[in-house]
Amino acid sequence: MSFPIKTCVVCGEEFELKPGKPGFANRCPECSQPEEVQPAAKGPVGAKGLGSEAELNAERRKAMRDMLYRKES
Repeated sequence: MSFPIKTCVVCGEEFELKPGKPGFANRCPECSQPEEVQPAAKGPVGAKGLGSEAELNAERRKAMRDMLYRKES
């Protein structure tokens, strides 16, 4: 059983489209390789300097709780 022959949209070379091939169906295996992405620097966020996702989520929950259940005086 032969696989369909496709042409890469990036480099123009022909390749066999095999099942389970990682990447895009219109790119050859060399052009489908994920590019090296440098992680963004994790620094302070906002005025309070909250850095981690857990801290941010805790602050969001606290703010929503305060808005929903505050006592009107």
